[in-house]
Amino acid sequence: MGVRRRAVMGAVVDSPQLLCILILFSLSFLLPVFSSLSLSCKLRRKFHLNGLHKAGDVVLGGLFEVHYISVFPEFSFTSEPSQPNCQGFDPPGFRQVQTMAFAIDEINRNSNLLPNVTLGYSLYDNCATLGISFRASLSMASGQEEQFLLDETCVGAPPVLGIVGDAYSTFTIAMSSVIGLYKLPIVSYYATCPCLSDRQRFPSFFRTIPNDSFQVRAMIQILKYFDWTWVGLLVSDDDYGLHAARSFQSDLGPSGGGCLAYTEILPWGNDSVEFRRIVNVMKKSTARVVILFSYESHMINLMEEVVRQNVTGLQWMGSEAWTTFAVLQTPDLMPYLGGTLTIAIRRGEMPGLRDFLLQIRPDLHHNNSYGNNMVRVNQFWEHTFQCRFAPPPAGWVEAGGALCTGQEDLESVETELLNISEFRPEYNVYKAVYALAYALDNMLQCEPGRGPFSGNSCASFQRLEPWQLVHYLQKVNFTTSFGDQVSFDENGDVLPIYDIMNWQWLPDGQIKVQTVGEVKKSAFKDEELTLDEDKIFWNFESKKPPRSVCSESCPPGTRMARKKGQPECCFDCVPCSEGKISNKTDSMECTSCPEDFWSSPQRDHCVPKKTEFLSYHEPLGICLTTTSLLGTFICAVVLGIFFHHHSTPMVRANNSELSFLLLVSLKLCFLCSLLFIGRPRLWTCQLRHAAFGICFVLCVSCILVKTMVVLAVFKASKPGGGASLKWFGAVQQRGTVLVLTSIQAVICTAWLLSSSPAPYKNTEYHNDKIVYECVVGSTVGFALLLGYIGLLAILSFLLAFLARNLPDSFNEAKLITFSMLIFCAVWVAFVPAYVNSPGKYADAVEVFAILASSFGLLVALFGPKCYIILLRPERNTKKAIMGRGTTKS
Repeated sequence: MGVRRRAVMGAVVDSPQLLCILILFSLSFLLPVFSSLSLSCKLRRKFHLNGLHKAGDVVLGGLFEVHYISVFPEFSFTSEPSQPNCQGFDPPGFRQVQTMAFAIDEINRNSNLLPNVTLGYSLYDNCATLGISFRASLSMASGQEEQFLLDETCVGAPPVLGIVGDAYSTFTIAMSSVIGLYKLPIVSYYATCPCLSDRQRFPSFFRTIPNDSFQVRAMIQILKYFDWTWVGLLVSDDDYGLHAARSFQSDLGPSGGGCLAYTEILPWGNDSVEFRRIVNVMKKSTARVVILFSYESHMINLMEEVVRQNVTGLQWMGSEAWTTFAVLQTPDLMPYLGGTLTIAIRRGEMPGLRDFLLQIRPDLHHNNSYGNNMVRVNQFWEHTFQCRFAPPPAGWVEAGGALCTGQEDLESVETELLNISEFRPEYNVYKAVYALAYALDNMLQCEPGRGPFSGNSCASFQRLEPWQLVHYLQKVNFTTSFGDQVSFDENGDVLPIYDIMNWQWLPDGQIKVQTVGEVKKSAFKDEELTLDEDKIFWNFESKKPPRSVCSESCPPGTRMARKKGQPECCFDCVPCSEGKISNKTDSMECTSCPEDFWSSPQRDHCVPKKTEFLSYHEPLGICLTTTSLLGTFICAVVLGIFFHHHSTPMVRANNSELSFLLLVSLKLCFLCSLLFIGRPRLWTCQLRHAAFGICFVLCVSCILVKTMVVLAVFKASKPGGGASLKWFGAVQQRGTVLVLTSIQAVICTAWLLSSSPAPYKNTEYHNDKIVYECVVGSTVGFALLLGYIGLLAILSFLLAFLARNLPDSFNEAKLITFSMLIFCAVWVAFVPAYVNSPGKYADAVEVFAILASSFGLLVALFGPKCYIILLRPERNTKKAIMGRGTTKS
């Protein structure tokens, strides 16, 4: 197979040369028809070709590479073409010829397929040369008779009804471009170029081998299976390789999520400088997987350089062109190529083929009625047994060479002909012949009046037309004896299936190419990959598949950020920002957490946000709660003291009823601070400010009234001032306190009804926390509440300040002045501190202000009195109080 592939180098021609050949050959084929005005035609030129023929009712043609070297003179249309000298016997090509002969022989013996119809064949050797292949295809289309008669309608059955071949895409493109004009069906067994699926250019082309697009997709499936996203690609410099490169570049990213680390075109011939450069690229690349889409000749030259530079540690993947190439399967190359995964043409079982091949004898194929000179089976015999038929070449016997007898035993020698494990292209040939046979059988079974052609007509066996067979070939559907379904899609492509092979280097040093899976596509499903990993040999110390990525996968909690100027498979893993997560590998974007959630430290999942408020369980909350309860307790103690000593002059002086009311209001002030501690709720938010405002207004109102009473009593003690006391009786004092407190109650009610304070989840202070706080709702309402308290406090302070120099008998004014000074100082400092304190600290500041001002009033107003009542009882007499005042007067 290797030499057969190498021969294509000489066959590939430039586009202008190919175009000239097509035009000239077409003219030479058509000129006889259009130049003849009579009903007889004479062949102007006759091609001398190597062929193998068998007569039949219907003849099928075939093109195969039996030789891979041709000594071919320049084309001439002025003289008779000479016989090409084909050299270099190719056993696989000969095996394919025999496979077609076997398939036709098997069909002729099958009474269920084409009954009463005998198939014949005309098989030609293309000698791996485009010109010879094209001559052979024209010969099958026009026939080789030197003169033939046409009937009155100028119609008749063609020499062949269908052609099996060619093996090369380039040859097939050239052949189909001309033969396709006559709708002669061509079924190739080895041409894989995707361009041949163009029904506009090649309307009668079919093939039993998948095109390279599917082969590329099959390789992408393998890459995807093993998570190989960073691979190198080496292709041959022809249609086969360049089309594959384009398919990889367009399909690898969308289908497999991979990228090409490099794409290199392998030169024809042994260009050591270029191969050295390519191997250097492979060495420097981080890609551990290398895909080779080329022929054996490229592999040989490439591996020479790989061995020279000792490039190991690569996982090779190969196309079907070199998957079973035995020359590469040597102990010297297995350290480099061991574990290679390759795509291979489907191997099929063809019962009876081996026995058919064993019947080959030189004397059986020496003289046929059609003058066969294609193979001269003698050549195969000489190649297999390394002997020569008489007369041998000069010096052969003298050199110790053996003479062939024709009685040698094929079973006693190892030969590629009988290597049934490699019946892969042969299986495609087999399916191609059967596809034509089934199409012909369906066409001949057509019922008159129910046919697919104009007027519901059927094809006539006497006048079979190639385009009619094309119609039935498009619809053919059968199953081979091996169990594979064969049918063609709208582009003439067969349902694709490939075997996946693994080059195994066994412990005993033997080399084995093992089938480890398959990839196929059915009529109703996309590509299906089946792999048996336990059978795969990996040529690495770990005995596991290698890693081949440009960048390691980004773990959850990160996102991929593509590196500038590099393929999309090369990226950096950027951690998700705060509040965003990625919970899967290789995330392109990070997603934001819901409102009440925040990203975990690993950024791989969302967690509920921490909640923050002034809690009873934290140290600050505990301290404030303790202080509040302590103040409440002290108020209760003072209240008890005053109640116990309510009949003493110290308590009765200056309206004891207001003193009791003041102590109760201070106690409520201490208790209302507890509403600011704990998780904010609607009722606590509404009650905390209302209770605070009303309690403090009640407290300050009592102080204000007491101050006013002090001034009134002092004024009444002067001559003519007794009338002022009638406005400050007990009823008036209670009424004043009630009125002043009611005003605050009205303000609070209007505030709660218009724009009530409410709990709020504040996320502006900390992104990862929810700060529960009470929003005041109406700033105006809150300002009025504080302003009213401040107004009463300032008025009390001013009045007390004016009464500070009164006689000692009325010295409570000094205490009120000092207490109001503390109160005002605390609340003046409260405003900026409250505004600049975030979250729970704002509540803490407000609680501190409440407690500080409450303690200031409690200590300043009731501390000295409790001192006298408890520690200086001798001063708690009317005489002591009044006497001190008289003395000073």
